[in-house]
Amino acid sequence: MTRGSWNTPFHAAIPTLGTDRIRVDHAAVRDLVTAYMVRSLDETALRFSLPVLLDGYRPGAGADGAVGVLIEAIKARVHREPGLGSIAGIGTLHPGHCLPNIEPVTVTETAGAIGTNLWRPDNLNRLDDEGLHLVVRGAVPYPGHPSPEAAGEVADLLQALLEAIEQTTGRVPESRLAAARALSADQKDLRQRLPTLGLVAFVGDGVRPARRFTHLRCHHRIAGSKEGVHVPFSCPKELDPVEVELAGSGRVITGLGIRRREVFAVAGSNAEGKSTFLHAVTAGADDHAAGDGREYLVSVPGIARAEASERDLAGADVSLFFKSLPPGIGGTPQAVYGRGSGSVVMAHELQTAVRKQAPLLIFDEDRSATNLLVPGCLQSGDVTPLATLLAARRDLLGETALLFAASSLDVLIARADRILTLDGHRAGAIGTEEFRMRMRRHLAEMLDSLGDGGAEEE
Repeated sequence: MTRGSWNTPFHAAIPTLGTDRIRVDHAAVRDLVTAYMVRSLDETALRFSLPVLLDGYRPGAGADGAVGVLIEAIKARVHREPGLGSIAGIGTLHPGHCLPNIEPVTVTETAGAIGTNLWRPDNLNRLDDEGLHLVVRGAVPYPGHPSPEAAGEVADLLQALLEAIEQTTGRVPESRLAAARALSADQKDLRQRLPTLGLVAFVGDGVRPARRFTHLRCHHRIAGSKEGVHVPFSCPKELDPVEVELAGSGRVITGLGIRRREVFAVAGSNAEGKSTFLHAVTAGADDHAAGDGREYLVSVPGIARAEASERDLAGADVSLFFKSLPPGIGGTPQAVYGRGSGSVVMAHELQTAVRKQAPLLIFDEDRSATNLLVPGCLQSGDVTPLATLLAARRDLLGETALLFAASSLDVLIARADRILTLDGHRAGAIGTEEFRMRMRRHLAEMLDSLGDGGAEEE
């Protein structure tokens, strides 16, 4: 044993830890990965990770929802249950290092690698035929270099931690676990059934899509529900609400169904929640716990997003939108090489999504090259904007549905099959013909505002 190393006495203590119901998960022990005890760099704490296994929990549909409830129950008690304090690093000089262990998480399953530093249901924290598997991390005050006496004290702290986990999880009512299972099963079943319903996404009435971000949950998919005023979604009757029955709970709910192959616009003025709505639909690929606000917002896997950004391209196909390439970039429209502008990169992302037959393609005016989306009077004939493409060759989109947010892209909005409006963050709708009539009136007013010279030229 090297001087100052705690990993050896830690592994020596592992066989002694546990009770009849909770024990070290020996099959999950991977030295320095899931199981370790190391001194912090400032020598004020021992940071540890320990895989444990609890008996008495069964697997089955929606089990990750139950895992989420149990983990959050432990987090909620770390400052009240003395044995759990090490999860939060209580007593160490820098407990902030342990904040990822106790940050609340309302995502119970995600296909992405988002929030992997947070303690939440995943492949290491799960339910199976053996029971409940958890990887518990935390820190205790540094007791000095390893000695038999110090090692005994640390082993006692770990034993107290396991006993506190057993007691805390045992207090969670079975009814709460059953409800969490049903909610998770509801989301999984509905997501699987979306294609048979002709849908790529379902936004249930009562969904609250707005998010509250923290420095640990700074991505919209892992962020929690907004606090304070938070307007729930309600599908306008003009958008033909759909009704679905949920398999886990047996509930029947209504909401907005975004259809396969359709072009769906989310329109409105600035800062009305359009981007938030798109983010929420993207997050519909995840399962969420009760209280998240997005429990009944479900989307198919494989959603694609497109946005404008400058980056290097190697063989990118943009031929749907460009007949020839602008100066400064090499190759052909079928195979672009070099530094792509925002519009060229976005064209590549749009065309790639269509080529791969993504079920749903999402883009936001705020992050788009608008010259690729709507035509302008000075635009070259070598560029075919998306609005023109939708008017002339809609069939080129194949099975892909388009969902976009826009405020000023009237020509593109006018090509949508359905238009959701957001005003005061409340959902409304406008028919395509009504929108086109308003657009004509608006354009006429704009021309009038240019003066007589502009009107005569027109």
